[in-house]
Amino acid sequence: MAFSRTGSEAKSKGRVLATRVVSALVLAIPVIGAVVVGPPATDLLVAAVAVVLAWEWCRMCAGEGDGVTVPRGVMIAALLAAVAGMAFDQPVIGLLALAAGAVIVAAVSRGTARVWLAAGTFYLGLPCLAFMWLRADPETGLAVVLWILGLVWASDIGGYVFGRSIRGPRLAPVLSPNKTWAGFFGAVLCAGLAGFAASGPVAVDSPVQLAAVSAALGAAAQMGDLAESWVKRHFGVKDAGALIPGHGGLLDRVDALLVVVTVTALIGAVGGGSILTWL
Repeated sequence: MAFSRTGSEAKSKGRVLATRVVSALVLAIPVIGAVVVGPPATDLLVAAVAVVLAWEWCRMCAGEGDGVTVPRGVMIAALLAAVAGMAFDQPVIGLLALAAGAVIVAAVSRGTARVWLAAGTFYLGLPCLAFMWLRADPETGLAVVLWILGLVWASDIGGYVFGRSIRGPRLAPVLSPNKTWAGFFGAVLCAGLAGFAASGPVAVDSPVQLAAVSAALGAAAQMGDLAESWVKRHFGVKDAGALIPGHGGLLDRVDALLVVVTVTALIGAVGGGSILTWL
């Protein structure tokens, strides 16, 4: 009986992994296509993603029902206005739209979820603007975004495979009971390897430096994953949604990307140029 049960569990895990892989591939194709084409395809992609993320965030923090209808509508409108501002090369307007949206969301929300809903406007909106800003660079935009996507996906795969295979001590049981140190280091290692492999296509002089930066961003990706896990745990929600088989909601799939694109854009803005030009 024990052998039969073990075999059944192995088959179940295999089916889950296969579903995750297929779902990831189906999602990756239109994303890469839009990124390669660039604006306005990228802008439309980000707008669509923003709507889905806002819907899932409101569901996660405030549930369903009449009480969340108005805040959700305001958040979606604010995110779309911010995306439109960035699409027309008006980032200040985009940031003002997010600020106004957060204030209005807080005003029309009820209960203890008010702060979470207002914060979600920035938590989701800033990465959307950062993604568009990075891709809009005519010289390095395509290379930077593809590099980011590659290292985030490598980090996600590494964390999943190493965590499930090795297990061991948990990383932050209070925030996410399923995350392990093995998964964390596997994610960082795979992100670094992805950066090293990308050094040729993105034409940087130092593959080792790009690998180191990629590994650091891989660690940031894991922090993004932990942050969303903490929010879900706080509200007693298993997944942000059920849009993607094997992954849950779209927010469950891009939680790491939200942090990485924001950090990368911030480094570029402070440094006065694309992060790839420093390497």
